[in-house]
Amino acid sequence: MPLTISQKILAIQFQYLGDAVFITPALFAIKTQFPQAELHVLVAKEVAPLFENIPWIKKVWGMPRSRGKFKLDETWPFIKALRKEKFERSVAFGCNDRAALTSLLVGAKIRLGPSDSNLKLLPKIAFTDNIDNKLLPKPYVAMYLKLLSLGWNIPIPSSPQLKIISDASLAKTAKTLLPPHSILCHLGTSQIKKEWPVNRWKELYELATKEGYKLIFSAGPSKREQALIVDLKRQDPSITVLPPVNDLSLFLSILNQAEVVIAGDTGPLQFAAGLGVKIIGLLGVENSILQTAPNYQKNQLVQAKTCSCVGELANHQTCQNQNSCMNTILPSDVLSLLLTITPPTFSKQIT
Repeated sequence: MPLTISQKILAIQFQYLGDAVFITPALFAIKTQFPQAELHVLVAKEVAPLFENIPWIKKVWGMPRSRGKFKLDETWPFIKALRKEKFERSVAFGCNDRAALTSLLVGAKIRLGPSDSNLKLLPKIAFTDNIDNKLLPKPYVAMYLKLLSLGWNIPIPSSPQLKIISDASLAKTAKTLLPPHSILCHLGTSQIKKEWPVNRWKELYELATKEGYKLIFSAGPSKREQALIVDLKRQDPSITVLPPVNDLSLFLSILNQAEVVIAGDTGPLQFAAGLGVKIIGLLGVENSILQTAPNYQKNQLVQAKTCSCVGELANHQTCQNQNSCMNTILPSDVLSLLLTITPPTFSKQIT
């Protein structure tokens, strides 16, 4: 069904932070297929800055939410406002009850979404165009594009690209925090088992500094992640670190200033990739490899040896192996990759 210039499409995605960036190729595919329609995006409030500066998105709706809970008193004002928009189509990126229920309540005429093969009652009712999750690939970018292809016959682009834009008004502040040509190393991750050991980061700092690179370190604002920064500074007080950054818009602007972003956390990696900044991902945990690594090129990834935390072991927050997969990543391998993607900007130190 073709759309006229007055009609609207709503894209719904309730993934957390980094994973939300993976819908941007799908959003661009929608806009390409329906160039005259207004494209709106509904995401969690904390994720909204990722999409607010993309010019072809008409409006970003940032909904307050609590993890694992659907609070009607928080959600209903947004639902009422969205219903007034009278969307012609909506698409839910993600197989979860929150997205399905929101799709149903918003009430677009055509509602696309994935579901498990057992077809629970809610997805049956919520989506007019229901795609079996088994038909979709595991990597997020490919998953969302395939959903659009099967549901709405939207062509899958040959080279899909993540795309976000930082807030230009924060660029000056970002430059004061991160000097030009810096390599930003992000220590923190969403799970302890995904972290590269602090002593490995220190080794990388020593090797890269000798080659002439300027490494600056950051971590998330949580107490656990900031403890990594404290540990790193304890091991080498000369290392430069960023202060905690609680504002996502400012963090995006800081990432945008970096020459390269090195991280084991998929969030900063996806943000940087969407901004067009060079990245090196340090990945080893099974879920990251299955859903995230296929979206990276060979010169963007250093992969650990085969992870033993599969099956039930994958549910643990910490690695259950005495020698974690992340510890098998060598600083020399990371430096070798860094040397291939960008030359040192600063003078090589003489030892």
